[in-house]
Amino acid sequence: MLHIINTCGQIENLFDHGVFAYDKWEKYMNAICPEAAAMLQETVKKYLNTGNYTFDKDFLPVLNAVYRNPELELLQKSFSAVTDNLNSKIIQRFGKELSADLILYLGLGCSAGKVMEIDHRPVILLGIEKILELRWHTRNAMYGVVYHELGHAYHAQHGKLDQTTGDNRLSWVWQLFTEGIAMYFEQTLVGDPDFFHQDTNGWKSWCDEHFEQILHDFHQDLTTMTRFTQRYFGDWCDYHGHGDTGYYLGSRFIHFLRKSHSFHDLINLEISQIYHLYLKFVQRTL
Repeated sequence: MLHIINTCGQIENLFDHGVFAYDKWEKYMNAICPEAAAMLQETVKKYLNTGNYTFDKDFLPVLNAVYRNPELELLQKSFSAVTDNLNSKIIQRFGKELSADLILYLGLGCSAGKVMEIDHRPVILLGIEKILELRWHTRNAMYGVVYHELGHAYHAQHGKLDQTTGDNRLSWVWQLFTEGIAMYFEQTLVGDPDFFHQDTNGWKSWCDEHFEQILHDFHQDLTTMTRFTQRYFGDWCDYHGHGDTGYYLGSRFIHFLRKSHSFHDLINLEISQIYHLYLKFVQRTL
């Protein structure tokens, strides 16, 4: 069963005179989910070790902006609205129950949504600080934030999400596929195959117009891009002035695959199988 945890009531206690207190955050996060606390700290460390980021410049301002943010109340209301009767909706649309923990919490500025597995149970972490920064606190945007991460959890629980490969090409195609699965899950729960929570300021129209270019460039980048140089997955990425284009491309990939495969068949395929299907997608599109 889906277990929903909202920690918004504890947020104000994590600041000293409006400034984020790291020591208080550690205690708060360890009480909620120690494994997640360690994972978030390690993620921040990796970014800082590149030399391109500093905690005070790139992470702290995002955290401090949460303190007494007037939009926090709307965020809570949106979260409550989109999670109401959610377990029944998932069963109705996809046929199987999702057993997971859905946690709305203050993170370290790493991500608006993250999925991990603890004791064989998916844990979905929704970072308040990033949700507010991205202005995804409205009900419509929250549909995307929550449902997208639940899509990853559903993939992990009823399919084969946890797969790795040493081949850079296959690895990025796998990310394209898994993000596409989550987008499809999100769109199905919303009831709109063209729904993208990222769609502001003409984002989707631009992606529609440049679909073939996005696919071509993604395909060309497969062998060379790294976690820190890729330009498709993340609001901070810059692909010709647009972020998150990998989520758009992933959605198009899954809709292409759904013409010949059921959803549950897709989430149980191996990386190598997905790569071959991706090549067909490229061949039939470009």
